[in-house]
Amino acid sequence: MRRKYVLGGLVLALVATGLVLAAAVSAKPEQKPYKVAFLYPAAHNDGGWAQAHEDGRLYLEKKLGGKVQTTYKENIFSNAQVPQIVAGLVRQGYQMIFGASFGMFENGVNGQLYKKYPDVLFEQATGLQIKKNQSEYFGAGEDTIYLSGMAAGAATKKGVIGYIVPFGIPEVVRHANAFALGAQVTHPGAKVKLIWTNAWYSPPKETAAAANLISAGADVLGQNVDSPAAGVYAEKKGIPWVGYDSNAQKSAPTQWLTAAVYNWGPYYLRRVKAAMNGTWKSGFYYGSINDGFTSLAPYGPKVTAKTKKLIAAKQKAIVSGKFSVFQGPLYDQKNKLMVPAGKKLKLLPDLYAMQWLVKGVVGKVSKVFPPG
Repeated sequence: MRRKYVLGGLVLALVATGLVLAAAVSAKPEQKPYKVAFLYPAAHNDGGWAQAHEDGRLYLEKKLGGKVQTTYKENIFSNAQVPQIVAGLVRQGYQMIFGASFGMFENGVNGQLYKKYPDVLFEQATGLQIKKNQSEYFGAGEDTIYLSGMAAGAATKKGVIGYIVPFGIPEVVRHANAFALGAQVTHPGAKVKLIWTNAWYSPPKETAAAANLISAGADVLGQNVDSPAAGVYAEKKGIPWVGYDSNAQKSAPTQWLTAAVYNWGPYYLRRVKAAMNGTWKSGFYYGSINDGFTSLAPYGPKVTAKTKKLIAAKQKAIVSGKFSVFQGPLYDQKNKLMVPAGKKLKLLPDLYAMQWLVKGVVGKVSKVFPPG
């Protein structure tokens, strides 16, 4: 009888122990989501640059679900705002911060943020500063901008194209040159007139620039600024328009030609996953047509089958390496030979330091850099 009671007590004890263990397991706290922040130089729904990054953030959330917690700070018109914004994000526990514009983590005191917050991972779009906890990322937009320039060149009848540009940094200069070189393929001798807004995002300035360029004789517009305001104006005036950053065809349904666009999502996903599993390393990423980072937006109704065929052939040559946008012979505005025949400009240092304009571009490089 005693054995029976002993066995019964042992069973009850084991059951009780199991319940305690089960309770302990169930009480184990769930892993907190990895916190990632994004800084935009314009509104998250600007229809251009910031919108493309916002699409990338949403892609990240979709792929990782509850494993990540993301936020964004928008309309950061001056890099001087960045240190205070970063300080707030760090206090809130954000572990990784993407600065989606030139200079956010590189110029002045901003260039010391990586040192001030050594446990935070910083990634900056379009810059050069690489540190143990800071990376840089961008891509060969010049390739697809060149292709979009071909669409503009095919559309102009006067051979005069207006191009709206923000700041005179090398990134913008090489893009303006690429656009002009592409336009000259489909319209030899085409002129590309520049107007600088000295702002990444300013719909009023972009609209005014579009109006001024059309008054100056441009019968096609292109841009390297962030909003579709120029396209809205072009639609009203019946002027073909090439956008930039995002597919903004809805802003000019009848006048839209195409645009060079960026697919940020896969990069963000790859980098955040690496940060989460401990394999993140600093570096410099420069995406391409080949890896799907940059591409052309769908064509509008004014792009002919002939033009599409020409662009497709040139894109194939770029992808295969048989053609480079900045291969010689290339001349500057004063007809000085800048790139001899047989030579190709290198990404570093050539393209990332470009401050000269190719033959056929009308205007000067702005001396205004992003504020802050």
